Amino acid sequence: QVQLVESGGGLVQAGGSLRLSCAASGRTVSSSTMTWFRQASGKEREFVAALSRLGSTPRYADPVKGRFTISRDNAKNTVYLQLRSLKVEDTAVYYCAARAWGLSSSAESDYGYWGQGTQVTVSS
Repeated sequence: QVQLVESGGGLVQAGGSLRLSCAASGRTVSSSTMTWFRQASGKEREFVAALSRLGSTPRYADPVKGRFTISRDNAKNTVYLQLRSLKVEDTAVYYCAARAWGLSSSAESDYGYWGQGTQVTVSS
């Protein structure tokens, strides 16, 4: 059984940084396409960043390009999302998702495995 556990969220001031972690078990992150989504209160969940199982160039949503970085540590079987220059509008619950086959996708329906989410709150 695949499990994804996010951590690293918290309260940070605008302009600050956080690093989110997604620890996987039951499947290796190196053999999976790993993706981060987020959902702000009252809004639909949206794509943030993805790292293909084939190790191609990471993919980012326009609002986070240049500020967020997705990476993985195969030895720790963990995927990270480094958040920099945070803005109030980045406040959301951040979810890690994985798909066993296929390249990166921004569609939620393409992902079969999800974590429980970690809250990121950015204050002004």
